[in-house]
Amino acid sequence: MTVALTRPFTGRLGSTSRLRPRTGVAVAVAFLLLALAAAAVPGLFAGDPLAADPLRVLEAPSAAHWFGTDQLGRDVFDRVVHGARHSLSIGVAATGISVGAGLLLGLLAGLTHRYADEALSRGFDALSAFPLVLLALLFIAVAGVGTTSLIVAIGLAMTPHYARVVRAQTFVVRRAAYVTHAVAFGGSRIRLVLRHVLPNVLGPVPVLAMIGLGESIMIAAGLSFLGLGPQPPSPEWGAMISEGRGYLHVAWWASILPGAVVTAVVIALTVTGRRLQRRFEGREAA
Repeated sequence: MTVALTRPFTGRLGSTSRLRPRTGVAVAVAFLLLALAAAAVPGLFAGDPLAADPLRVLEAPSAAHWFGTDQLGRDVFDRVVHGARHSLSIGVAATGISVGAGLLLGLLAGLTHRYADEALSRGFDALSAFPLVLLALLFIAVAGVGTTSLIVAIGLAMTPHYARVVRAQTFVVRRAAYVTHAVAFGGSRIRLVLRHVLPNVLGPVPVLAMIGLGESIMIAAGLSFLGLGPQPPSPEWGAMISEGRGYLHVAWWASILPGAVVTAVVIALTVTGRRLQRRFEGREAA
């Protein structure tokens, strides 16, 4: 009797536990697609982000202004939508730099002489010991303030993370049987790298890049909050949070809602990236 009662109950729990993660991933992917659409064609969703109305300063969220207005009477929702292009572009560009540089340095460390590998590895370890924000701040202090400096700073700061992963993968691949056979048949070094090593090293990189993209966006928003990124009146998310912080006691929406959007994007990227990572590692079925 106990077995008969327990069996259907366990089955329902199992199906629910499988359903919840997939539902969360579906919501995350849908939100990311919406954010990408806003970045690609912001005019489809919002109006002019720079249009100011002195008669509507610091209005609360309403049907006319979904996210309220800021201290200049600009629609916060319009600025958040247009800001998606700035923030996502910075994150994607910085991640591209870090992945490209990390791939090159990781391959170099994994394929060259052990002394060169040792020097590069110690460099990766030394840079990884510093917080990413601190490394980015050091670069910006030298290169100056601006969007380009912000992108390069974040990209270089995150490079050691990808380089260490690629180096580890390279050591695994270079000892594989198919690489050994290719060497025995007299394949050139460049051919071995391009045809056998590189394609098999790239496996985990896109998954890590998606997770790292969220981190890049978060760091970019933090540095822009400090005034080190795109300058006003550019509708960048971190800059918007900074502009509205002086009015939190009378208009919380000017900072809180852009901050909520940044948080939602980072969470959605992390959820999607973790799911892809589990699939890649074979810990979760399709």
